[in-house]
Amino acid sequence: MRKIKEFIFERLILFSGLASVFFVLLIFFFLLKEGLAVFKTVPIGDFLAGKNWYPISDPAQLGILPLILGSLMVTLGATIISVPIGTACAVYIAEVAPEKIKNFLKSGIELLAAIPSVVLGFIGMVTLVPWVKKIFHLPTGLTALSGSIMLAFMAMPTIVSIAEDALYSVPKSYKEGAFALGATHWQTIWRVLLPSASSGILAAVMLGIGRVIGETMAVMMITGNAARIPQSILQPVRTLTATIAAEMGEAVVGSEHYFALFAIGIVLFVFSFAINVTAELFLHKDKR
Repeated sequence: MRKIKEFIFERLILFSGLASVFFVLLIFFFLLKEGLAVFKTVPIGDFLAGKNWYPISDPAQLGILPLILGSLMVTLGATIISVPIGTACAVYIAEVAPEKIKNFLKSGIELLAAIPSVVLGFIGMVTLVPWVKKIFHLPTGLTALSGSIMLAFMAMPTIVSIAEDALYSVPKSYKEGAFALGATHWQTIWRVLLPSASSGILAAVMLGIGRVIGETMAVMMITGNAARIPQSILQPVRTLTATIAAEMGEAVVGSEHYFALFAIGIVLFVFSFAINVTAELFLHKDKR
């Protein structure tokens, strides 16, 4: 009876894994089917490197370079903010905090990850955006900086959780050996634990970036949605995800605009897939 139960559970787990891969492939093929149609009328080079996004003009101008640069600027800003803070928090939770505080902080981080992005976007609109406008004396606080700060806040739970697990998985003999050689606690953290957990921490960073680049509602609410090439992080930008969310409901099915939005989905899929594969490679390297 026990072997039968184990066999059933093993097959269920196998089926779940295969189903996940199958659904991802279905999504990708659906995006290809709808998105590649736009390249019948718009060369792929003009689509990726075009500087103007005016999908309802005559003729339509379907260049997504401003959208790609807007996404990269917001993602890079969020990474610069979230990585050092998230890594420092992970080190504090894993190595410094007392047990009671550690459990409290871990619970708080899990709760932060559960807050819907639209709620965080609304909070950013009423608090962060006026602050950015006042501090930098801007005509509007709906800028790439506002989006970067909010997305950094959203990425940190992922970075902290995975980086803390990576630090915790470092063999205790490493720490004991460092103490035996006369290293202080901070020297052990800096010279032994962080290098040993570097692959896991880097994987945490990559997954946090994946969380950021796929975010939609928060960036649509607080980045200004200006489809132009950004010259500064203090200017409004529009991201790839916000473009799909804002325009899909208005696009005529079967039009160039409709197919172009699916092509943007292909670009996003490729970005997210590359980031997640890179994170998985570092995770497996860490395990080895």
